[in-house]
Amino acid sequence: MQFEKITHPAPMDAAARDEALKNPGFGTLFSDHMVTIEYDEAKGGWHAAKVGPREPLTLDPAASVLHYAQEIFEGLKAYKQVDGGLALFRPEENARRFNASAERLAMPALPEELFIESVKLLVDTDKDWFPTVEGGSLYLRPFMIATEAFLGVRPAKQYKYLVIASPAGSYFKGGAKAVSIWISEYTRAAPGGTGAAKCGGNYAASLVPTGKAFAQGHDQVLFLDAAEHKWVEELGGMNLFFVFDDGRVITPPLTGTILPGITRNSLITLLREEGLEVSEEMYSIDQWREDAASGRLIETMACGTAAVVTPVGKVAGPDGEFTIGAGGPGQLTMKIREKLVGIQKGAVEDTHDWVMKLD
Repeated sequence: MQFEKITHPAPMDAAARDEALKNPGFGTLFSDHMVTIEYDEAKGGWHAAKVGPREPLTLDPAASVLHYAQEIFEGLKAYKQVDGGLALFRPEENARRFNASAERLAMPALPEELFIESVKLLVDTDKDWFPTVEGGSLYLRPFMIATEAFLGVRPAKQYKYLVIASPAGSYFKGGAKAVSIWISEYTRAAPGGTGAAKCGGNYAASLVPTGKAFAQGHDQVLFLDAAEHKWVEELGGMNLFFVFDDGRVITPPLTGTILPGITRNSLITLLREEGLEVSEEMYSIDQWREDAASGRLIETMACGTAAVVTPVGKVAGPDGEFTIGAGGPGQLTMKIREKLVGIQKGAVEDTHDWVMKLD
């Protein structure tokens, strides 16, 4: 598919852009352009691919996404390499997960090569938007919405796929300091639901508990399982790993209620390369509290595309709180974070062909 390229008539002034890039924050600054591709079942599927000015969307008030929440998205980053070039990290995995989400939400699959091409094209178009702040990246948000105008509970027949870019600094204020999390009384997803799909509804369900966590001075919210409210699942936007003093590492299994994180998958590989025994198994909140108190659990790490690898220092809830280790960043957490970031930036050898360099 050929992309039509539309020149931006009034891009942001270069001086203003460069000033903004010195402190981009996360998710509040956006580049000049976006990618769009249309889907219409009556017209044979995907068509009208273009990269052009980032601008507001025009939607009919009866668009299906506004009433029945047919929407999915992905998150990945372009990284600055040590040689000065740019690269993506495992974008083919994002493309596969995007289509898995589409299948669960009764939406059309987007060819994986088209997903990757759309992301590469936007990075190339807006490469001058790469932030100058240390540890900065260009965060990419591919997403798809149902645009058909109708009121009726069935899958839509028209969709729009888009990619936007946001220059990003650290996800958490203060960088990779140990974060504090709050145990929520709410549940994020139930068996048979959409927990494994990256759809907006899952995140909407997390907003009230996340707000409560923030209001009590915590950085993130922890969700337990829906059936017994006993088993640890994931944070509001990150997977979890538990590190023990005997060289074991546990991460909750992919049972359909948590997101199959790409960073999670990468960490399993890297931790095993460090000689650690990594297993995917159920882990209860009571066992977590007991292991932290006894000292058997020495570190807990959270991971995701936005936050990379982040140490968890404190866990709090209605029944009290407990601290992991000394409450600060653990040695393994910081070591594995450094290795992963090194691979992403080309400073550490990529033995798994995870990095896709962009010309």
